[in-house]
Order: sequence, then structure tokens, then C-alpha cells
Amino acid sequence: MLRISVSIAALLAAAPALAEDEIIVTALGIEQPRDEVGQAVTVIDADTIRTRQSVSVVDLLATTPGVRFNRSGSLGGVTGVSLRGAETTQTLVLIDGVKVNDPSGIGDMYDFGNLLTGNIQRIEILRGSNSIVYGSQAIGGVVNVMTGTPGTGFAGNASVDYGYSNTLNAKADVSGGSGIASGGVGIAYFNTDGISSAASGTERDGYENIAANARLKLSFTDTLNLDLRGYYIHADLDTDNGVVDSTTDSSKSDQYVGYAGLNLALLDGRLTNRAAVTWFRIDRDYTSAFGPYAYSGTNLRFEYEGIYQPVDQAKLVFGYEHERPDYDFSGFGSTERHKADIDSVYALAVVKPLAGLSLTGGVRHDDHSQFGGATTFGANANYTPNAGATNIRMSYGEGFKAPSLYQLYGADVGNAGLRPERSKSYDIGFDQRLDGDRAILSVTAFRRDTRNQINYDYSIGLYGGYNNLDRTRAKGVEAMLTLRPVDALTVTAAYSHVDARDRSSGARLPRRAPDAVSVSADYVWPFGLSTGATVTMVGDSFNDATNLVRLDGYAIANIRASFPIMEKLEIYGRIDNVTDAKYATVYGYGTYGRSAFGGVRVRF
Repeated sequence: MLRISVSIAALLAAAPALAEDEIIVTALGIEQPRDEVGQAVTVIDADTIRTRQSVSVVDLLATTPGVRFNRSGSLGGVTGVSLRGAETTQTLVLIDGVKVNDPSGIGDMYDFGNLLTGNIQRIEILRGSNSIVYGSQAIGGVVNVMTGTPGTGFAGNASVDYGYSNTLNAKADVSGGSGIASGGVGIAYFNTDGISSAASGTERDGYENIAANARLKLSFTDTLNLDLRGYYIHADLDTDNGVVDSTTDSSKSDQYVGYAGLNLALLDGRLTNRAAVTWFRIDRDYTSAFGPYAYSGTNLRFEYEGIYQPVDQAKLVFGYEHERPDYDFSGFGSTERHKADIDSVYALAVVKPLAGLSLTGGVRHDDHSQFGGATTFGANANYTPNAGATNIRMSYGEGFKAPSLYQLYGADVGNAGLRPERSKSYDIGFDQRLDGDRAILSVTAFRRDTRNQINYDYSIGLYGGYNNLDRTRAKGVEAMLTLRPVDALTVTAAYSHVDARDRSSGARLPRRAPDAVSVSADYVWPFGLSTGATVTMVGDSFNDATNLVRLDGYAIANIRASFPIMEKLEIYGRIDNVTDAKYATVYGYGTYGRSAFGGVRVRF
């Protein structure tokens, strides 16, 4: 009976969450009940992460509405995530509250290739432009990745599994609290012989990933606390020379994430203040047939945020940020170093004029040391006529993306006259709960228009360069369904249609399939065994902006199982790509075929 109750308790939460009393962080950067949020947000919680057994964060994101991704070869290869058909450079990414978009990248894109699930406990995906809270980059939306928050007492988890291509995956974390202090640390190790990054290759490209995280909170009084967070990723990947086999090409990267924040409540808690320093650094080193080269990017941010709530029906959120991105390049006999300064102020209000109605509106101004100022607006509403059984949502958001340092200043190709990319995003949707949350349906229609999009212009200079060339539009619909007909069975389905096009040529934007659907089902048997499967189907797309190279659609099926041997000890396993489907998300690059893994995990 113990085994059965433990498994069912876990299964009841093992789906992307949409609970009535759920707290959302990403919409405004502060904790909000879901009934107060007018934007489309999907949550992947700790139980879903554990049940699905996915190694890469991207594989979890791909099962949610509106997400498309592309990966250049094996696990660890360059991986971009598009939200609602936006560019992969227009997805803002946070790890434990720290912006981690790469200042040394061509377009500041965050490479998801080295972000494994490890000790990650929660992921929130906000779809739609939201630059009021987050500033530059949040045109497509925001992916917010979080490790666990330490509680009272002592707790720990550990797991290890082994499988296809000599793959070892191990992780452990401990947390606890006593007196004024609470904290936790975790470490994860992944090593595999891999597959060939080149689809036509035969030589395996190995991959190693080490990740560590730490948190410490010191509560000096009921109104004053210090919050410290850290995250580190080291990755070492053998690569190929594009789509051609190579035994000499490789890449190494180190990511450092730091957060130090002081939180102070005043006026009997009606005014809360947060002052923080965040730091992100990424070092990327490459070896190739042309010689070694390296990039290094750093982003130092100073943040102040205040929340004033004079009455229960209204709150004001306001803040100031200073951001200083810089990047270095060395290789092929040359070096470069560039930096910028961005100062930002923002304010927004959340009011509840009627029972069940929440209205949010705000404005932000960013001042960039190169191109000057950018002002963005946004508003959203959420209305429930029946205490959360039905929620009607609508939102309008503006987004902007500052040109990257490389696009502004890169040798031979930079253009210091670039303007920021700008977007306007609209959506309307509803969430419907039936039979005590046995069935939950969410549907959202959206549209986003983007102008001044930066692309490579071969008509300028000797080698060409970056220019504000493109106007794009994305529109479509997203749907998500969660069913729990009985306590032992959970079924989730996500579908999205995304029509993303260049408004000048009418061509579809590359590597963004119009249609994608994912269905997951998990069942706990009476004797304690838990079994599940996920099927993800993605339609045809194009690899290039001219729509000449087609990427065929594909269907991937994964199955999994787990069985509790004792109260705190469990064995588990999975088979990925059961049908051994052949597919590509980037033309010419390889993907994993059928592969099996098994392991054991313990909690204490």
C-alpha cells in the first residue's frame, strides 16, 4: 500500500501545472496567483521533470505549446529555442533569476545545448512579448529555469543511470535549514560517447557536462533577509566540421551564474524592496582545422525593485536596472573587446476593481549607450466569473531587442547604426476546469508583428554586414489539455499552430514547423509500478530563409517506467525514440536513434 500511495501522489502532479492556486513568478518577476496573470504561462514542475526522465531541458520544453527548437547534432550541440515563431535570439532566459543570454553570441542567443535537467526543479515558460519587466530580448517570451528552494529540516535526493552509447548520468542534492539560515547544494555529472554530430558521419562525438548549484538564505529578521544563489556549468564536446566528420574539432564552455540580493519589507509589509547584483559569464573555447579561437561574454546587472500594496485590491511594482554586457574574442591572429551600458526604469500597476477581475498595465524605458532610448508598453487582464473554474485572459505586450555587441561592433561586419528590433504582441485565451480539475483545457490565439529585425545584408561593405532588414509576423493558436479521469492516470496534450513568415517575401521563417503536438500519459498500476509514454509530432519546415531546403516532419515516441522498491528507493528506466525514427532539426546534423537507459534513485 505504501508503494502505491507514494507513486500516485507523485503522479497527481506529474503534468505541466495549471492549478487554480498555483503561484507564477515569470509574468511580472514577482509571485502572483495564476488567477491574477493575463498572459500565457506553462509550468513544468519537479514531479513532471522526475517522471519524464528527460536529460535535456529542451526535450521538456518541446512538449509545451508554442515551442520549437533546433539542435546542431548530438546532445551538447548548439541548441536554440523559439517561442511562438520568434527568432531563437528573441527568447530571454533566466537561471535562478539571473539573465543568462550570451553577450558574446552573434545575436545574444542562449545556447540550451548545455542546460541539462540536473537538479532543476521548476521551469516556467511565458509566451508573448514582455519587455516591461525584462527589457531587451523578451520578444518571443521568457524561459525561467529554477533550482529548488530550501525548506526547514534536512532533505536530499540522489540518482544514477546508465545506458546507450556508454552514457552515465548522476546527480545529487541536499538542502536544509536551521535558525536564521537555510540553503542547499547540488551537483550533476553527465558523460557519453555520443553520436556523430554530422548526419553522414560515423565517428562518435563524446560529451561531458558538469553542473553545480548552491543557495543560501539568511533571515536576519522577519522583514530583512539576504539571498545568495550560484550556478555553474562546464561542458566539453567533440564536434564535427559542420556536417563533415572530424576528429580534431571540439568545444569547451564554462558558465558562471551569481546572484546576491537583499530583501527588506517596510510599512508593515505593504512596501517590499529588493536590491540585487547579478553576474553571468560564459567562456567558449574552440579547436578547428583553422586553429583555435575563443569567445568570452560577461553581463553585470544592478537591480532595484519595489512593490507597494496600499490595499488588497491594488499593487504598484517599480524598479531601476543597470546592465553592462561585454564580450571578448581572440583567434586567427586578432582580438576584439566591446561593451555597452543600459539603464532602465519601469513601473506597472495591478488592480482588482471587481471580484474575479485583475488588470495589469505598465511602461518601461531603456537607455542604451549606443542607439539611445526605447520605450515599451504592456497590459493584460484575467477574469473569472466562477472562482477560478473559468479564466478568460487577454494581453498586449511590446518587446524590443538591442543589437548584440557583435552586430554593433564586430570586425568587418558590425554596424554601429543599428536600431533595436521592435515587436507588438496580442493574445486572447481561456482556461476551463471541469469536475474538480479532472479536466483542464487551455486555448490561446496570438499574433505578433516584428519590425527592424536584424539580418545579414550582403549589399553593404566588402564582406556584407548586419542591417535592420526584416519585418516578420507570427500568428496562431495554442491548446493544452490535462485529463485525470482516475487518480492513477494522467494524460496531457499540447498542440500549437504557428504561422511565422517574413512579411516582405511571404516565406516561412526557417526551422519553425507550423504544427506540433505532444501527448503524454502516465499510469500507476495497483502493485506500484508506474508506466508512461510521450509522443511528439512535428510537421515539415524549411532549413533556410529562402524555403529551398526542406526538413521533413517527424514523430518521436518515448516510453518510461519506475518502481518503488522501498519507501525512499526507486528503480527507473526509459527507451527514447522507440521506433528509431530518422529526422533532423538542422539539415545535415545527426540525431539520436533508439536508446535505452536504466537507473536507481533515492531520497532521504
